[in-house]
Amino acid sequence: MKLIIVGSNRIYAIENFYVKYLRELGVNVLHFHAQHLFYNYYQKNIVNKVIFRSGLSKILKVINEDFKKDVEQFEPDIIWIFKGMEILPDSLKWVKKRNIKLVNFNGDSPFIFSGRGSGNSNVTKSIPLYDLFLTYSREDKRTMETQYKIPSEILPFGFDLNNSLFNECSGIEEVKKACFLGNPDSYRGAFLNSLAAKNIEIDVYGNNWNKFVKHANIRVFDPIYGDEFWRILRRYRVQLNLMRPHNPTTHNMRSFEAGGVGAIQLAPDTLDHKLYFQENAEIFLYTNLDSCCKQINLLMNKSNKDAANIRLGARERSIKSGYRYIDRSMQALKFLNDLKSM
Repeated sequence: MKLIIVGSNRIYAIENFYVKYLRELGVNVLHFHAQHLFYNYYQKNIVNKVIFRSGLSKILKVINEDFKKDVEQFEPDIIWIFKGMEILPDSLKWVKKRNIKLVNFNGDSPFIFSGRGSGNSNVTKSIPLYDLFLTYSREDKRTMETQYKIPSEILPFGFDLNNSLFNECSGIEEVKKACFLGNPDSYRGAFLNSLAAKNIEIDVYGNNWNKFVKHANIRVFDPIYGDEFWRILRRYRVQLNLMRPHNPTTHNMRSFEAGGVGAIQLAPDTLDHKLYFQENAEIFLYTNLDSCCKQINLLMNKSNKDAANIRLGARERSIKSGYRYIDRSMQALKFLNDLKSM
């Protein structure tokens, strides 16, 4: 199979895992860095930002011309687009005329945009052009199949952590506090401020948190990536998971990253979290501020032995149930092969 994956090549982009593991599984993959090309232009200076927002920029035209050149030269069987903000609907129509199958995965939502980077009109206008939607959300799957009559399959998020780094993380001395890893928004800031007001100590890691949280019980740190991300995720007694406004009812990337490294995760009470992990053993859940505070205090008071058993259970479930990105890549390959044979 010849496959073009369209998306980002930044360190946090999940498409990188699919590029890596699908190649290992024998797929001939070309990675077209559409988002990288856009951000190279957009973030270069304030002038480019103003020109783009005014509608006068030609950067999307340039990106789409490069995209078409790669399609013509590579001659793929399938093109898998992650989100698709940079790819114009006319380019996808051009692709379909060449009898190339189109697949989409949106790590946010194709219907609800919670910020400038979460979607645009290219995403929504392109929906009818896809042959298959892969999604982590059962709600989005149902909408695609019932409203748009487009086949859809569940492809959950996952984690990618080698055994050597996991073993290192397992030996890190525990910090008996709550932690949140991720960038702020008004909801997250208000929730953490309220927890801090209930005498919960929290360390937060991300961009610009000082604009959103102001309490003596909250310490703010810069965002972390790479190996250090896993060390911090494992280090704290409680790792908080806070969902985004576009995704209040399912799961997110942190759901599986926390489990994979053996963190003690406190997450929103959703059907997905109960489906993928055993409640009160491998994951702990909250429904509101008061229940979150109660669960944090409960977890802080557990013995070191009990905490170690929780960590072990979360890790074992993640491995045995196939939550790694190599496992997700095998799932994705089956979906792609089925589509190719149609």
